[in-house]
Amino acid sequence: MGAIVSFFERLFGQGKKKEVERFLRANDRPFNLSYQYADNSIKTSKYNIITFLPLNLFEQLQRLANVYFCFLMVLQLIPAVSSLSWFTTAVPLTLVLGITAVKDASDDINRHKNDRQVNNRKTDVLLDGELKEDKWKNVKVGDIIRLENNEFVTADLLLLSSSEPLNLVYVETAELDGETNLKVRQALTVTGELGDSIESLASFNGEVRCEPPNNRLDKFKGTLIYQEQSYALDNDKVLLRGCTLRNTDWCFGLVIFGGADTKLMQNSGKSMFKRTSIDHLMNVLVLCIFGFLACMCAVMAVGNAIWDSREGSSFQVFLPYEPGINAQLSSFLSFWSYVIVLNTVVPISLYVSVEIIRLGNSFYIDWDRKMYYPKSDTPAQARTTTLNEELGQIKYIFSDKTGTLTQNIMTFNKCSINGRNYGELFDFSGQRVEITAKTEKVDFSWNQLADPKFVFHDHSLVEAVREGTLEAQAFFRLLALCHTVMPEERSPGDLCYQAQSPDEGALVTAARNFGFVFLSRTPETITVVEMGRHVTYELIAVLDFNNVRKRMSVIVRDPEGKITLFCKGADTIIYERLHPSCGKLMKITTQHLNEYAGDGLRTLVLAYKDLDEDYVEKWKQRHHEASISMDDREERLDELYEEIEKGLMLLGSSAVEDKLQDGVPQTIEQLAKADIKIWVLTGDKQETAENIGYSCNMLREEMKDIFIISANTPEGVKQELETALRKMCPDAPDVPVVKKSRAGLLWMQTAQRVPDDKVDGDYGLIINGHSLAYALEKDLRLEFLRTACMCQTVICCRVTPLQKAQVVQLVKKYKQAVTLAIGDGANDVSMIKAAHIGVGISGQEGMQAVLSSDFSFAQFRYLQRLLLVHGRWSYIRMCKFLCYFFYKNFTFTFMQFWYAFFCGFSAQTVYDEWFITCYNLVYTALPVLGLSLFEQDVNDRWSFQYPQLYVPGQLNSYFSKKIFVRVMLHSCYSSLVLFFIPWAAMVDTVRDDGKDIADYQTFALLAQTALLVAVNFQLCLDTHYWTAMNQFFVWGSLAAYFAGQRETP
Repeated sequence: MGAIVSFFERLFGQGKKKEVERFLRANDRPFNLSYQYADNSIKTSKYNIITFLPLNLFEQLQRLANVYFCFLMVLQLIPAVSSLSWFTTAVPLTLVLGITAVKDASDDINRHKNDRQVNNRKTDVLLDGELKEDKWKNVKVGDIIRLENNEFVTADLLLLSSSEPLNLVYVETAELDGETNLKVRQALTVTGELGDSIESLASFNGEVRCEPPNNRLDKFKGTLIYQEQSYALDNDKVLLRGCTLRNTDWCFGLVIFGGADTKLMQNSGKSMFKRTSIDHLMNVLVLCIFGFLACMCAVMAVGNAIWDSREGSSFQVFLPYEPGINAQLSSFLSFWSYVIVLNTVVPISLYVSVEIIRLGNSFYIDWDRKMYYPKSDTPAQARTTTLNEELGQIKYIFSDKTGTLTQNIMTFNKCSINGRNYGELFDFSGQRVEITAKTEKVDFSWNQLADPKFVFHDHSLVEAVREGTLEAQAFFRLLALCHTVMPEERSPGDLCYQAQSPDEGALVTAARNFGFVFLSRTPETITVVEMGRHVTYELIAVLDFNNVRKRMSVIVRDPEGKITLFCKGADTIIYERLHPSCGKLMKITTQHLNEYAGDGLRTLVLAYKDLDEDYVEKWKQRHHEASISMDDREERLDELYEEIEKGLMLLGSSAVEDKLQDGVPQTIEQLAKADIKIWVLTGDKQETAENIGYSCNMLREEMKDIFIISANTPEGVKQELETALRKMCPDAPDVPVVKKSRAGLLWMQTAQRVPDDKVDGDYGLIINGHSLAYALEKDLRLEFLRTACMCQTVICCRVTPLQKAQVVQLVKKYKQAVTLAIGDGANDVSMIKAAHIGVGISGQEGMQAVLSSDFSFAQFRYLQRLLLVHGRWSYIRMCKFLCYFFYKNFTFTFMQFWYAFFCGFSAQTVYDEWFITCYNLVYTALPVLGLSLFEQDVNDRWSFQYPQLYVPGQLNSYFSKKIFVRVMLHSCYSSLVLFFIPWAAMVDTVRDDGKDIADYQTFALLAQTALLVAVNFQLCLDTHYWTAMNQFFVWGSLAAYFAGQRETP
């Protein structure tokens, strides 16, 4: 098999050795072509005219049910086996396969059109010393191309030069990550000097060594070698395919990756396919049905053999066996004949009907005006149409805090500088004064560059800055220098900041109003207006922020030659790196931090360090070597950062406010009443998260206890967890009980479950990031899970994106409950993908969470409508559909089974052939779809008023293996009544002239009419919510049947 795969890989060009490093030379096509890099054409289509039919058919036959019905159709072509015409299976199968094929063909035609449109776009390429217009698909790696304003970026490019000052370009990355705010990219100074000179660009012969093609949108690692010098390349120097150039007249770029190698195409691969618990159950049930069908057919075959030995000889005179057929072979053939006759027990239209129902329920979410947010013109969106009913079974919700529960609109509120607290107002008696809309605001008219929208009330801070207090000025100098914000001056004095996060924007704006105005940056400098004086700092190094470091630093040299490192970050991280002399100031600052966190504010600690010139030069050289290294670049840089960010001097702390979204407390209260447990996973400090927990009604005063897990050792964490456990459930076993069971389609997998312990009352649990790291280790994770799941609310603080995903996976694996994760930022993507259902909030942090989600909307409060209304309705509709679908099909099949005892087990059918063909496709299809698309047990208002109605979905009360068996027994009873009452009424009945009233056709007509009326009557009994469509489908289907019988001669 491997040899065959290798052959086809070579045949289709896929057997190429995996690329480890990319090496290319500008303006040298022959050199670059020798590496056989992908060209710039793309292909997203799956089929062509020749391959469509065989390939699509092959894909559809991956479904077990389709293979089964193809096998049935082949059996029906064998006269010795089949008592039914071939079209009874061929028509439904062709219809099902045809509908799917038409849908796939339509999708692929659109993909072909899009591919042609993109590949034939035009761009300017530098060839043979002049710019020539060429198609995108003809662009090669190593070419230099020219882009103009509002043009799409042709390929992944190294930015060389641009029309803007400082070689800046502005790009919109909506097609890549959904974010519409402009991003700034900046070329190296050495390439920026090339400008738009065609002669200089044509003679450019720089060489690039970089990482191989990958899907990491936020990282790029490479080195430019030009004029015997090496320059580090990162993500800020690269324009990615899929971006759009904005506010930039022109720019030139060197093609690094083309076509299928671009990061856009590398990210277009298949995402993980999520399946609902009902999907898994249906697969198991269909497999059981196959087994049940085999048993029924075996009974029929044995019955045929017995009947043939006892009664069959009487018919040999006028119905002799065909040549070569004997009693044993006849019994064997009857088995396969009954496989055909009883095949309706495996519903061919089940999967198609399920997809139609899910699609319809997805449209209800898209069309729901009560989930539309007018301020941002954002409707709710079902991005995945296969998970609707799972929304009605959620037991655990994992939520981010910032931007999900809060608005993520930051305002600078308070700060602590050199041990003094600013931002609060006090009266003459020293009592704290509440700040209202009428409170006098600070006048910033003395600062011509101040932002008029900025509001602050504590006049003493302005006085401290204007009087020249060194610590206060150093505080705002740090805020003006240590960030990644890019300024845009729309008109003289009209500054606009492009910030990657609202926190940074708020802090830089605060520094601007207090007299330290960030004006511009280049790769080598940062220009600031300090109290009216322009000051340009030499930028020596930027020590980037990431979720592991949790801090950011810059190293700058002021005009007097003094070198300083400015650092800001999380308090726990900065405190570890402070100079011992800061102990007293640290205690005071910590008190202020706790006050800020108690008010629900987001805090950062600020520190600085003066550096020696000789040390910086040596460090800078090592930093340059690490930054151009292709091996272990991140690790080497982290070591250098760790080395220099020590012995810091504390300046103070900042506090920004992030208000709750509207309706969050009410939503959480409703979800708690629905017995949904809510876990908040946030990067904020414990006090901030705890305060928000109370504000959101997650933590309540009436809770019996709220446990805080904050130990710094595994033993301490274990002790705190055990203490909490014993308080909630004194009788709980010492070791968590893990129940194992068989799972999977063929019961080949082992499922593990930690059962819930009974707890009297509501509890809450708060755990810190360092404690959580120990709790997630192998020895403690089940203890943590057991204790946490006893609590109604769990808040995890200072967690990393990886820890968020680990917590979700832990609950998902051992609780066997349906989980939902909701977030708004890129740091929530791993959590969203790990949960059964991911929900993205389209807020202030871009669209990366939305793009990875299954459902999206603009406000957290819409979650209660998504679950309590749409989720519950979808679950009820799907369960009713499955129960009724299996009921009508089993009833239909059981009547065939009973008839076998009256026809000598000859595989004769009790129904007319056209009735068999149309039963699932015409007579019963629309009524059950009407039930499945419009059913409501109660309306949305009652769903909100009684959230406890949601609980049955969590317990799988409406459809399970037990319910399925009950449906089978109901079908068996119905079929007995529907078969034997007409039979008993007609068996010995004669007309006045002594002739029999009934013949085979008359009985078949009576039996199928009784069946159709009965299953439709059952549907009416199952329907709680009648609409005009339901009425039309039910009575229309019956009318179609009786009209068809009237036309039959």
